[in-house]
Amino acid sequence: MITFNEFTLSNGLRVIVHEDHTVQIAVMNILYDVGSRDERPEKTGFAHLFEHLMFGGSGNITNYDEPLQRVGGENNAFTNTDITNYYLTLPSANLETGFWLESDRMLSLSFDPKVLEVQRKVVIEEFKQRYLNQPYGDVWLKLRPLAYHHHPYQWATIGKEISHIEDATMEDVKEFFFTHYVPNNAILVVAGNVTLEQVKELAEKWFGPIPSGRGRSRQLPAEPRQSSKRVETTEAKVPANALYKAWHMPGRFHEDYYATDLMSDILSRGQSSRLYQQLVKEQEIFTSISSFVTGTIDPGLLVISGRVREGFTLEQAEQAVDKILDTLIREGVSEQELEKVKNQAESSLEFGEMEVMNRAMNLAFSKLSGDANLVNEEGGHINRVTAADVQRVAANTLREENASTLHYKAVS
Repeated sequence: MITFNEFTLSNGLRVIVHEDHTVQIAVMNILYDVGSRDERPEKTGFAHLFEHLMFGGSGNITNYDEPLQRVGGENNAFTNTDITNYYLTLPSANLETGFWLESDRMLSLSFDPKVLEVQRKVVIEEFKQRYLNQPYGDVWLKLRPLAYHHHPYQWATIGKEISHIEDATMEDVKEFFFTHYVPNNAILVVAGNVTLEQVKELAEKWFGPIPSGRGRSRQLPAEPRQSSKRVETTEAKVPANALYKAWHMPGRFHEDYYATDLMSDILSRGQSSRLYQQLVKEQEIFTSISSFVTGTIDPGLLVISGRVREGFTLEQAEQAVDKILDTLIREGVSEQELEKVKNQAESSLEFGEMEVMNRAMNLAFSKLSGDANLVNEEGGHINRVTAADVQRVAANTLREENASTLHYKAVS
């Protein structure tokens, strides 16, 4: 059980406080409710670009890292389709330094053209190294637009193409900042060796004066129900043929998310799972195979991916996967299988809560559902999933007309 208190400043900043006086550190996690799904189709990659720009200095602080490191702190950030998340850890005695740093860049990010150029080059290089010049690196650049034809999940967080970052102007940057990086679009979690009254005082002092942004109404195009199987083939100099198959599934806060996630675990979590046991160990069709869910807020994807052993075609590999999935739909899962993955999922939850930073991140993300206490209810949701639930979501999700398949062929 993660205990917490929460309050909201007059400018709309939501603040959550989790006290843990068994540690000597304090952590700050500030989640901005903006990800790549909030970008325009002709200007993608901006949320990720901003993750970098936010470390390029602010109105009163030219170097974010230096003052934080001076008081023994460290920080990092990440961006995905739904959120941009910044976090730092520092000795609890120096907590105010964190408030000073985070509030200043929320109030007045540095719009120095030199900073934009530096970070533009960094992001472009990352695009090339991770997505274009790495074996299988472009999978999500191809699989996303295959699965999504309307929703902005159709592009990766890095963006659709490099030109969108190359052509980003300072006006584009300012518009994005003043729309999304505002108090009423953020959730601040302060955790560790802190007190509620201390956080209230610091939040009012440092974040209270920041004006709220203009109201934003998120109206994203919904992805229609897929009615026919989609297949695409690509070729590249990669070590082996690879199969990627994706099915639309409910979003992270939907009641069926947990049953679908557990179904994915039954398929591929551990060497005794169905896909690994039958297709890697017994039939030796794949050298590796896994399944996972994207866990996105809007309806996401269940994905199965695997490297095909030499001597088998991609078509044979896909047929073998489909056969296992058909059995799952027809016969369901055993209580023993389900109990095993439930125990694994609960262990992962408990292990994750050992770190104060993880608790802070989970509180912030849960708050997006409208109720921060979701962080304490996850175990209950997992426990309530039945074998009948898993079979039902399997039949609804693993339909062939709901599948988007990418055949990734290795060429010399």
